[in-house]
Amino acid sequence: MHLAAHFPGVNATTVWADPRSRSQIDFSSFVHLARTAERGKFDFFFLAEGLRLREHNGRIHDLDVVGRPESLTVLNALAAVTERLGLAATVNATFNEPYELARRLATLDHLSEGRAAWNVVTSSDAFTGENFRRGGYLDRADRYTRAAEFVATARELWDSWTPDGASRSFAHEGEQFTISGEFTVPRSPQGHPVVIQAGDSSEGREFAASAADIIFTRHGTLEAGRDFYADVKARLAAYGRQPDDLKIMPGVTVVTGDTDAEAQERAYEIRRQQVSPQNAILAAEQLWGTDLSAYDPDGPLPEIDPVIDSGLVKGRVLHGDPFAVVARWRAVAEAKGLSLRQTVIETTTRQSFIGSPQTVAAELTAFVDERAADGFILVPHLTPGGLDDFVDRVVPLLQESGAFRSEYSGSTLRSHLGLAEPVWKG
Repeated sequence: MHLAAHFPGVNATTVWADPRSRSQIDFSSFVHLARTAERGKFDFFFLAEGLRLREHNGRIHDLDVVGRPESLTVLNALAAVTERLGLAATVNATFNEPYELARRLATLDHLSEGRAAWNVVTSSDAFTGENFRRGGYLDRADRYTRAAEFVATARELWDSWTPDGASRSFAHEGEQFTISGEFTVPRSPQGHPVVIQAGDSSEGREFAASAADIIFTRHGTLEAGRDFYADVKARLAAYGRQPDDLKIMPGVTVVTGDTDAEAQERAYEIRRQQVSPQNAILAAEQLWGTDLSAYDPDGPLPEIDPVIDSGLVKGRVLHGDPFAVVARWRAVAEAKGLSLRQTVIETTTRQSFIGSPQTVAAELTAFVDERAADGFILVPHLTPGGLDDFVDRVVPLLQESGAFRSEYSGSTLRSHLGLAEPVWKG
């Protein structure tokens, strides 16, 4: 299986109240988590990023995250204090330009000797666009069109240098970009940086099948994972690709204890800290699109209908039709007798592996064996020590069983993932 580490601090996953929680800005935090992941022989270290601070009811949503340094800058620094670990940056394809970004990614790939990855994300909201000179945004239907051409254009730039080090001029003319000239950075040690796509929508799946090396996804059960895996892998043939050309890696949480019962108790307490009464109301307001501060988080769900496009929440993407999601929440609450807060806990939990180290190792292995994933991106609840227990207690068991590497066999991220170097298309 493949393993990656997500640096915590984005969304409500991080338990900031825990006394072991540290800064999501200090470089020492990034170093700690990256070195822990490399000690565990992980494939890569993953940084999420947003281009504007999210707002909730006109205020900065500080229960989410207040801020973070720019991803590629952090990863360039981490390249100097790690040796084998892949370094994946989330960079937006809507508010960047191919030449500039391709150059920055190629630079990271050289400085890290072939360990760079790009998580391609898009934006479709004017709120984020206000931070940029053109102040605009793309219709949702157009954002993947631009992203697909963006990735293709970047690959043309990377291919404008031959494998033996000769530079050639490039010229690209398309619907989104018309550029020409000469690229300043030679072909990198792994040919191209690895491309990651994050998303579960049909558009996102199709984009991943056509252009990505990894898809970072989210599903809550083994059955949902198997369905997703089968659907995405089946799309690859239309683009002349093989099933192993795209790695499916859901974001997951892991909680361990000396026994399964102890781990379940820890996981329950962590979820209660993540979904505090205040966070439960905020999560509900994001869905309903209206002020619910008068509601009791330990009481029933609101009986009112959602308000569409209310503007209460800015900078956050709502996944799914609000009416359908509210209906699902109500069905879950009624079937299990849950309060509002309990319903938020129940319905917003990502795939979790909870138990003793032996139980967690066995369940992770089964998930891969049953073709629900090719590996996992671990999302810890603590910054920066949230991976320590997993690397110390679970990874050795995975290595003993042969489910995970004991040593790196290559030096580039593509070698870790078992991906071939891209064929040069000069």
